[in-house]
Amino acid sequence: MKLAGLAPAVLALSLAAPVVVAQTTPAGATVPAVDAVDPASIQALKDMGAYLQTLDRFRASTSLTGERVLTNGQKLMHSASATVEAERPNKLRARMWSVRSEREVVYDGKTVTLYIPAQKYYSSVDFSEPNSELVGRLEERYGVEIPMSDLFTWGTPAAPIDKIESAMNAGQDIIGNTVCDHYAFRQGDFDWEIWIATGTKPLPRKIVITNRGDEARPQSVTLMEWNVKPAFTEATFRFTPPKGATKIEFVPLKSK
Repeated sequence: MKLAGLAPAVLALSLAAPVVVAQTTPAGATVPAVDAVDPASIQALKDMGAYLQTLDRFRASTSLTGERVLTNGQKLMHSASATVEAERPNKLRARMWSVRSEREVVYDGKTVTLYIPAQKYYSSVDFSEPNSELVGRLEERYGVEIPMSDLFTWGTPAAPIDKIESAMNAGQDIIGNTVCDHYAFRQGDFDWEIWIATGTKPLPRKIVITNRGDEARPQSVTLMEWNVKPAFTEATFRFTPPKGATKIEFVPLKSK
């Protein structure tokens, strides 16, 4: 799971004086030693990634709720949404929106375009590599992040499984109408949890990330909906400038 640059948080851990509460282990959960890496939990991530790599096309929709911590420690909760439509090897359309901003990325296998509806500005650059290369190149070269970009790296050597410091099975939950296995991981300054659908289609359905590097422990919560057999047309991945739109240069980030 790519943790750097994720929207800061949702349900914060209490900073009040600790209270000792007797707890029971969730049914089916594994109780690991401190900082132990449960091999079965790691295998669950690999199985999820392997399944994602079998999808020739998909549509994923996500709603994210996150916390922003003010300088006085007060937290403000914000929300955003995104959709990603992808067809292997090199077609993609992603739309990200909130009350504050909106942007769209369209890739037809030859050209990738970033469109900002509020200003009616768009920028295009030639590109022909697979979607997995596109998401990394856009962020590194132009500072443009594709939502749910991890979907293109899980199941490949780029998946950062070797950076996980602890892993555990936390039992099962129902997300929407789907029974999911719940796993918890620790990686650097972040704790993250993922709920993966049980059965033959191990799709990620929910992700919670806690930033332990911030004493306020802000969290983000992402819920995901899937269509693994969407009906796309050529127009799905074609960008047609709206009337009145202005083309501007796609400017790379300055080298540090």
